Amino acid sequence: MTDSFSSIAILGSGLLGGSLALALRERSNPPDVRLWARREETAASARERGISGATGDLSAAVAGADLAVLCVPVGSMPGLLASAVAAGLPSDCLVTDVGSVKKILHETLTPILAKTGQPFIGSHPMAGSEQTGIAAATAGLFSGAACLLTNDNQVGQPLADRLDRFWKSLGCETTWMDAAAHDSLVARISHLPHLIAACTARVCLAEPELGRFGGGGLRDTTRVASGDAAMWAEILTENRAAIAGPLRESIADLTKFLAFLEAGDHQRVRAWLASAKDLRDHLAPSAPVTFD
Repeated sequence: MTDSFSSIAILGSGLLGGSLALALRERSNPPDVRLWARREETAASARERGISGATGDLSAAVAGADLAVLCVPVGSMPGLLASAVAAGLPSDCLVTDVGSVKKILHETLTPILAKTGQPFIGSHPMAGSEQTGIAAATAGLFSGAACLLTNDNQVGQPLADRLDRFWKSLGCETTWMDAAAHDSLVARISHLPHLIAACTARVCLAEPELGRFGGGGLRDTTRVASGDAAMWAEILTENRAAIAGPLRESIADLTKFLAFLEAGDHQRVRAWLASAKDLRDHLAPSAPVTFD
């Protein structure tokens, strides 16, 4: 087994899959990369962007792969993986993903691989954009991003280390945890911020024509609310148990703040705002901005 993956099947040609293919293409000694797209016109668009291995043929995409990366919505991953196995995914191919939730993936993907023996390790590069599709893909998407890895299936350390080095080679900072801890973490630092942005957009832009008077604060605060609604509905529903706690905390905190305002309690209003400023000011400037 070599230290790096030499033949990589990227299954899904959206923002993350396309960006991964572009990033791998820029290596000094690039691996053989096949980018599978559900629609042939998407594969053609990817080839126009220089991803020569883009194809709509799943069998061709997985042939000889030693790493397969699932880059479709989490709800579509089990069906796609089953199709990939039926299409000839090699039994020694490591399977990983880029999904925003992990517990459900360890529960649903593992049985699919049980008979053929492919190992599965979860990956979650915390990189993305409110934009979607191959047209938005960029080779630098993963540079400086956190990548959370889950190995609930206890895949052997040599292969786990190999995947760790793979993500680091793309510029990611890796952290390992179990799937439940992952889902709890992203509920608080990724999924809740999206909910708050969406709520802000719904309230502040209830009269859309007034948005033209808004400044940078309104645009910055609501930007991620422009993310794909179908994708985010799936993410939030799948991780609903973990999101419920932080969401209740937010509602309680705003309720407390409303009481301060209604009482005209300037001191407590200022203290509430000061605590938020202090927390935000201590966010490391180099920390990646995430919109996953």
